[in-house]
Amino acid sequence: MKRLAIWIFYAIGALAIGYLALYAYVTFTGRDLRPGDPIHIFRRSDAPAYS
Repeated sequence: MKRLAIWIFYAIGALAIGYLALYAYVTFTGRDLRPGDPIHIFRRSDAPAYS
């Protein structure tokens, strides 16, 4: 039971670190993330279309 509690504690900590990393990414890049909007990370808006 103690081991399960430790794993749950680690999982909650990992989720918190992931949330803080996403918050830092949005803050420092100036992007406005809204639910439902596609995330364009690796494509520039002025990149040529090859299809």
